[in-house]
Amino acid sequence: MPKIAIVILNWNGEALLREYLPSVLENSGDADIYVADNASSDDSVAFVRTTYPSIKIIQNPINGGFSKGYNDALKSVEADIFCLLNSDVEVTKDWLGPIIKAFSNFPQTAIIQPKILDLKRRDYFEYAGAAGGFIDQLGYPFCRGRIFQALEKDHGQYDDITEIFWATGACMFIKSDVFRILGGFDEDYFAHQEEVDLCWRAQNHGYKVHYVGTSHVFHLGGSTLSNMNPKKTYLNFRNSLYSITKNLPRKKAFPIIFMRLVLDAIAGLRFIFQLKGNHCFAIVRAHASFYRNFSKMYHKREKANFMLKYYATKSIVWSHFVNHIKKFNILVKD
Repeated sequence: MPKIAIVILNWNGEALLREYLPSVLENSGDADIYVADNASSDDSVAFVRTTYPSIKIIQNPINGGFSKGYNDALKSVEADIFCLLNSDVEVTKDWLGPIIKAFSNFPQTAIIQPKILDLKRRDYFEYAGAAGGFIDQLGYPFCRGRIFQALEKDHGQYDDITEIFWATGACMFIKSDVFRILGGFDEDYFAHQEEVDLCWRAQNHGYKVHYVGTSHVFHLGGSTLSNMNPKKTYLNFRNSLYSITKNLPRKKAFPIIFMRLVLDAIAGLRFIFQLKGNHCFAIVRAHASFYRNFSKMYHKREKANFMLKYYATKSIVWSHFVNHIKKFNILVKD
């Protein structure tokens, strides 16, 4: 049996730890459980230390966000497989068994995610990951079970085991040796879409990413930043451009970046018409940051075999907003 370490990144999340740690302790068997604290100012560490002495605590000196927080914490963790678990996730009985079996059955697979259901509406998929992540030709991410804000009800339609493009950072299993080979998350992302970049780099190195629908967890979501927070808009738009720059062949990356900049501008105008000017300004800031950091991102490009067929559809924007497609299975048939 591989040794699994469940690592929960925390920042001022005492209330979340009180609510969701019991399910992790009850349902995780012999796995080691860690709380990696990102310099919290609340009583998170004291609570875990006194209430759950069996949980190991890692204290990061600063709040480096999701990327640096995990990179720093995982240097202190010894395991065959890391489970990166959000503090607002409720796990279920036997959730680890199907994951371990899948790693055994698919030796080339380095990253796995379970089914992610909504904690508030338990028969619906949850925004962050749903039934596995994909991107379109222009690098826009979406999920089986979630296209933009359209969430599907879980009818068992995704109770399969299949390859996906990216696994959610809300509950991601990754082989520790692969995490280290890849150099962990890109810390320039801070938060949001760093998991897309990590999975993309893994596939450029010949590894595979899987979804295991026979394991499921419930995710609260929006505990750090809600889906409609302007800071999240800023990070998502900027970091997506970072990933395209780093992970596509140059002849493909440059035309796609140009098209993205145009479409992002249209998205900004749409925000203005929706009276969400702060989100439009977030896109402007995202582009400005991308321009400033373009050279840095370009020089991070690795000498790897770039994936040429990386996308599930040419344009998820066109499919959803023009053709009004809201379900992944219809998208595939379209």
